Amino acid sequence: MRILICEDSALLREGIARLLEDAGHTVVAALPDAQELDATVDEVAPDLCILDVRLPPTHTDEGIRAALQLRAARPDLAVMVLSQYVEERYASDLITGRGGALGYLLKDRVADVSDFVETVEAIAAGATVFDPEVVAQLLGRRARDERMLRLTERERTVLALIAEGKSNQAIAQTLFISEGSVEKHITAVFQKLDLEQDEHGNRRVLAALVHLEYGGRPSGDLS
Repeated sequence: MRILICEDSALLREGIARLLEDAGHTVVAALPDAQELDATVDEVAPDLCILDVRLPPTHTDEGIRAALQLRAARPDLAVMVLSQYVEERYASDLITGRGGALGYLLKDRVADVSDFVETVEAIAAGATVFDPEVVAQLLGRRARDERMLRLTERERTVLALIAEGKSNQAIAQTLFISEGSVEKHITAVFQKLDLEQDEHGNRRVLAALVHLEYGGRPSGDLS
């Protein structure tokens, strides 16, 4: 996989590059800011871009704006953003924006090398993955979509786990139920959220985004 990194901290930038290269991937560019991002993406054609939310010169929202522009202009490009803290507004902007595969992780997650590499690979393969802490905060907001009110407590829990990027098998293990039961819950969720089957198989991602955007219970509440 070809990866572009945009991170102003030289130590973190080089560290991420090293661990990804050690995992067999190719870092085609490592930038300290977003000034040359578009030109570099055109030049090196990465499969995935990893960006810090806050980049020079103001260290406010340069990274998130760059991520939004990339997703709008290049819907086939997978994008992962890294943040020091949960910044709900930025996460919401990404969710509601246009684009393809997406990840939003806290930088602490990088410390778990195997988990981080697996997440990078999942996003590059088309998954939408949000850090569990980001999910918990976003889902703590009051539900505003009447579709969400149709879901049972267990269906909300399953949906929260989907939003964290977990597979059916992982959800089954977390909830101590069979994969068949998970599939039934997911089917019910799709129906209640009015998500029809499409040729690209995007219902799982769409369901996760609906849940993240409009709220519900975090996956930690397994009641």
